[in-house]
Amino acid sequence: MTESTAAAHSDAPPAPGVRLKTAVARYGTAVGGILVFAVFALAADNFLTVGNQFTILRQVSFLVVFSLGFTFALTAAELDLSFAAVASLAGVVCGGLVHHDYPWPLGALAALAIGGAFGLANGLFVTRAKIPSLIATLATASIATGCAFAITEGVAWVGRWDRSFLWLGRGEMGGVPVLVVWMALAALIAVFVMRQTRFGVWLTATGQADEAARLAGIPIRAMKVWGLTLSGLCAGLGAVLLTASLSSAGPTSASDFLMKGIAAVLLGMTMFEPGRANVPGTVVGALVIGVLANGLVLVGAAYYVQDIVLGLIILLSVALSASVLTKAAFTV
Repeated sequence: MTESTAAAHSDAPPAPGVRLKTAVARYGTAVGGILVFAVFALAADNFLTVGNQFTILRQVSFLVVFSLGFTFALTAAELDLSFAAVASLAGVVCGGLVHHDYPWPLGALAALAIGGAFGLANGLFVTRAKIPSLIATLATASIATGCAFAITEGVAWVGRWDRSFLWLGRGEMGGVPVLVVWMALAALIAVFVMRQTRFGVWLTATGQADEAARLAGIPIRAMKVWGLTLSGLCAGLGAVLLTASLSSAGPTSASDFLMKGIAAVLLGMTMFEPGRANVPGTVVGALVIGVLANGLVLVGAAYYVQDIVLGLIILLSVALSASVLTKAAFTV
């Protein structure tokens, strides 16, 4: 075969079967989510109302923020299983300060500081102490939970709090719930960081091939620390929004988001960039989980059905991304 012939073959468009397989791999899960939405639209009378759609988006907003943090960590090939416990602790501190009449910006900054500090600690445990992220973040999750119970003595902070603080989770902007605005801003910033900055390129390279990234001059240890720190910061941000929305803060306020957040990211890894954690996939994955949860309630499904469906989502997603997760969990 001549060089010109080889070049012609290399430039030839992929066969229709290959294009179809690629399209299914990238967009099949998203299409499946649309089909799920359509099924619930037909099966549940109130599903398509504007009020219910805003309810779904409000419920998903917290999940998206938490999941974006997990996405940053997993992009760097690390797991953060502490984000829900850290968020609960951050919410307790934020809610406690507001409850005791301190200025709410102080409470919000304290929550972000706690989230960032735990994320930084996770990063240092992984990169300096050489503890696998699976073990390190499980340990810090236990510490965060213990601290939250120690602060509250097991009793949630509840009260009539500053209206300007509650607006962060309950307000509206132009008729749109402010939580939806926070979610959109967080997602857009995450997309920009990952796709338009050198930091995003380095973080992705670190997760895909850390040795090659090191040889290319990328500070891979710093990238892993940053990935876990950003996960902690997202936990702090989500804690502020959750506390403002609930007007309360307890030692397990965010615990339900652990499995849902992981499921959203894993589901996102089956679309757009199959096998890789990616921001658009995480957002769509969170939306699919939100639609499923809302739709199952409206059709009268038993409460445990949500747990079964969530478990199936995780199993199927992990089956497609096993190598990535194994590296993130056990490689130091």
